[in-house]
Amino acid sequence: MALLALGINHKTASVDLREKIAFDGEQLSAGLAHAHATLPVQEVVILSTCNRTEFYLVGQIQTQHMLEWLAQQRQLDPDRLHPVSYAWRGEEALRHMMRVAAGLDSMILGEPQILGQMKSAYQQAQQAGTLGGELDRIFQNVFACAKQVRTQTQVGAHPVSVGYAAVSLARRIFSDLKKTRALLVGAGETIRLVALHLREQGVSDIIVANRTLARAAELAAEIHGRAVTLQDIPEALGMVDLVITSTASPLPLVGKGMVERAQQKRRYQPMLMVDIAVPRDVEPEVADIDHVYLYSVDDLMHVIEDNRKARADAAGEAEQIIVQRARELMLQRQEQAGVDAVRRLRGQVDTWRQAELQKALHALAGGQEAAQVMERLSRALANKFTHQPSVVLRTWSAAGDQPSLQAGLQLLGLDAGDDAS
Repeated sequence: MALLALGINHKTASVDLREKIAFDGEQLSAGLAHAHATLPVQEVVILSTCNRTEFYLVGQIQTQHMLEWLAQQRQLDPDRLHPVSYAWRGEEALRHMMRVAAGLDSMILGEPQILGQMKSAYQQAQQAGTLGGELDRIFQNVFACAKQVRTQTQVGAHPVSVGYAAVSLARRIFSDLKKTRALLVGAGETIRLVALHLREQGVSDIIVANRTLARAAELAAEIHGRAVTLQDIPEALGMVDLVITSTASPLPLVGKGMVERAQQKRRYQPMLMVDIAVPRDVEPEVADIDHVYLYSVDDLMHVIEDNRKARADAAGEAEQIIVQRARELMLQRQEQAGVDAVRRLRGQVDTWRQAELQKALHALAGGQEAAQVMERLSRALANKFTHQPSVVLRTWSAAGDQPSLQAGLQLLGLDAGDDAS
């Protein structure tokens, strides 16, 4: 298996350089087609995200050649790429692909998005016609390995981002998160990720409040929610069960009196409030209100740190799964190579047999004696069968290559003392 995995990621290169070599949209399709047409490779897949650009190739290409191609595509000096690139071949390349798919090589250990990104890269190569049988089998095994890691270890079970931790906390508070109504205060990236996590959990009634209504509307449209301004927060509080805030306001936006009035409207049903902002968006005194559960970013950070440790422990188990699966696949491929070799040998022998048989039948039809015809047939076949092995055995003997000579004799079913020449 001439498999090469080559790339640049967040651990080796700056974001500025990663941006320069990234492939997106039409660039990816064009890059796949150009690499497949101009490089000595039979198959190629390109994975390009904000944190990494990697090439998975089947062929006889050298790392230097691949980096020169990438530098040319991106109009960069190849010397800029050499120090920040990495390359793996064969089983090491396979293990690397499995680690990437399982989230073990990600900026956030165990994050699940990378698996979807790898599946997308696989599908794009499939559509571009640069994915063949070899990489197809490899990727199917990579995806199966990632699934096994997810189901048999806890590497992705513990939230390690503030936004995801907030949503996970909500899942523990409410028996059915799908029935909750949420108010998100802010429209930055943290709140956006919270909104996406909530949608994934089935929360459909989401209000987005922001100082600028246009930004709130943009996020609300993405999650099929509705947008309001910060002035509308008091009214919105009376209609929701979950509040998550993350703004840059220097002063609290939600006060104790505001929440008390909202709770009166809600008949004091449980309300979870998660304040991710620094400085805080919610007055600490809100925690004194009955049936209101207020958590700050510090509360979440303690959970996140514990979860990071849990993920790190689970990563060790995941590594064992990856090593085992990679080894099993390599053994399967090696066994298949042996089967293919035997098939080729049998095909060659049958070709010789058919050719000599036709000669013999032609001779018999011409009236030649059967004994003479059979003698020539047997000698011809014996010569064809022994010619190439004899040449190789003599070469090994002349070179003093005793290990190869002994292996060759064993393959031919000969004892070491037999004269094979």
